[in-house]
Amino acid sequence: MSTYASLPCSLRVASWAARLITVTILLQTLFFKFTGAPESVYIFTTVGQEPWGRYGSGVVELIASILLFVPGLAVVGALLALGTMSGAIFFHLTKLGIAVQGDGGLLFGLALVVWACSAFVLCLHRRDLPVIGAKL
Repeated sequence: MSTYASLPCSLRVASWAARLITVTILLQTLFFKFTGAPESVYIFTTVGQEPWGRYGSGVVELIASILLFVPGLAVVGALLALGTMSGAIFFHLTKLGIAVQGDGGLLFGLALVVWACSAFVLCLHRRDLPVIGAKL
């Protein structure tokens, strides 16, 4: 059973807000990944993962976005988004730099927002994690 119903109203609202922010950002960036936008191609070429890394991360982000709206599985979506954004942040800090092609650090900032929101949802719903959730 999902822990959602046992949360106070303020935390339920905060959970939905964090999930909506995460999904909005992930779905917006999917368009660029799946259409082969020049900036996406540049990013994944720079990290040596073009085109399959671009498609693969896009598919994972799409799955995460869907799961974030499924009661009881939002925590799995948050875990997927957190993992994907951890990779994005790692590559920004090691190969890409904070600003990519003059974006002023926008993509890096969006990755940080998704990471923070996903971590919040994961923490809030940790007891819904399959296998280990009941022990948390």
